Amino acid sequence: MDLTLKVWRQENSKAKGNFESYQIKNISPDSSFLEMIDALSEQLINEGKEPVAFDHDCREGICGMCSLFINGRAHGPDEEITTCQLHMRKFKDGDTIVIEPWRAAGFPVIKDLMVERDAFDKILQAGGFISVNTGSAQEANAIPIPQHKAEESMDGASCIGCGACVATCKNSSAMLFVASKVSQLALLPQGKPEAVRRAKAMVAKMDELGFGHCTNTGACEVECPKGVSLDHIARLNREFLAANLKF
Repeated sequence: MDLTLKVWRQENSKAKGNFESYQIKNISPDSSFLEMIDALSEQLINEGKEPVAFDHDCREGICGMCSLFINGRAHGPDEEITTCQLHMRKFKDGDTIVIEPWRAAGFPVIKDLMVERDAFDKILQAGGFISVNTGSAQEANAIPIPQHKAEESMDGASCIGCGACVATCKNSSAMLFVASKVSQLALLPQGKPEAVRRAKAMVAKMDELGFGHCTNTGACEVECPKGVSLDHIARLNREFLAANLKF
């Protein structure tokens, strides 16, 4: 496959960025999108130019580091995958592919396609935890949990924090991420002691870091690589309302 790539290049968060076009040839349809970018970087190095900076780690769809906006879609033209799981057979020979970083005030550009995502860590530090006694693990059957609640909690826990929900939202809202983390704990007995403080603190931190409000369009669920449900946003709203009514 021969492709034209329009890649966002930006030296740092304060510099003005721009798209640069590159021609790349003989890309295998079976290669992954990140392997294609590896090939581009190797080509640029051989030409004496600076390679494209981008994030990646596991390349197994687990860590969410490979977040890219590809042809106007978070993680590219496929369903429920991360960028590292996107293969070049989703494109056609001669295609032009536009590659951008996440666009959000809460995710400032570090360089090229890399963004700073420690905002999510700060939201989790604000309330995405439970207080437990240290020691050996508790007997699994000691606290019975209904199956449907356990399944819903696991659905929330499946969020990998990649930021696709933020990138695809018109308001750059982090509601689906925050909701998934609140929901996974709110459904379990272990999460009840901090329930009131958790909802208020995490929403407040989300607002403080510059993320927008939920648009209710559902784009976040569509682009989420793990298919996290919008139902968790409804639960977050209930948890937040209850927290404000109690205190």
